[in-house]
Amino acid sequence: MISIIAAVYNQYEMNKLFLETLEKYTHNKYELLIIDNGSTDGSQELFRNHGATVIQNAANYSYPYCQNQGIELAKYDILAFFNNDIIVSPEWDLKLIESMKTHHLDVCGFGCNDTIEKGFEDIHMIKRKWKKVKNPIHTLFGCRSFALKWMMKFMYGNWENWTDNWAKKYKGEIREGLSGSCVICTRHAINIIGRWDERLQTADFDIFLRTKKRHLERGDILPPSNIMDIYVHHFGRLTMKKNHPVFFDNANIMELKQKWGDSANPLLKDINVQLTDRLRKLELNESRK
Repeated sequence: MISIIAAVYNQYEMNKLFLETLEKYTHNKYELLIIDNGSTDGSQELFRNHGATVIQNAANYSYPYCQNQGIELAKYDILAFFNNDIIVSPEWDLKLIESMKTHHLDVCGFGCNDTIEKGFEDIHMIKRKWKKVKNPIHTLFGCRSFALKWMMKFMYGNWENWTDNWAKKYKGEIREGLSGSCVICTRHAINIIGRWDERLQTADFDIFLRTKKRHLERGDILPPSNIMDIYVHHFGRLTMKKNHPVFFDNANIMELKQKWGDSANPLLKDINVQLTDRLRKLELNESRK
């Protein structure tokens, strides 16, 4: 059983597509916990009508704050922290549970088009194609429902066939790292590494670092890994281009390097995923805010 936690602020069309595919491709019983940061476009009603539990915030809170709100209410032992702008693939939950058992994983993610990995030509090709597909459609039509579906169609053709072929190619493979748009944690992981650090907007990296550090020091948890035969599409920052209210707790936010400094370097030393490159970009963006 899985508790799925997602924070939203408006983005009705994206939320609708997220819901449709989640319901279509999930086989196990799950609960959907939506942390709504003041949506005014009908998103709250949309989720409630589909049986989700909606936590209604009076203001727009940061991502880690919202994830911790979800943890407070979650009933199950597997917690899936999903961005609301991802599209899951068929049987993602069946493969997830099987792979977590097989590889003894407590913190993991999926294969995704936003993964940054050295020497992984498949992902590089996908990223290049995604850039060519999304830019003209988004420029002309924004994030309307039909535009999002066109992007998926031009990108993958038949989504079910494409992800099935991907799953066959990478069957049973895991790679150390973490996809920030879809972080999976067990209760065991939350209990020993702690909840999301609400001071960090880049809290997914902090989850990776804390888990890896715990593995090296105590050995009671394995490093986070992406389960490669589960593929998820992430629309990325398409929906972030609209002006959102400043986070209500923005004064509490700090950069990852303020917390970790150089101590993060050894934890990233042997990893295939080039987290350091993405961290530099994220921290540069943070410094410009």
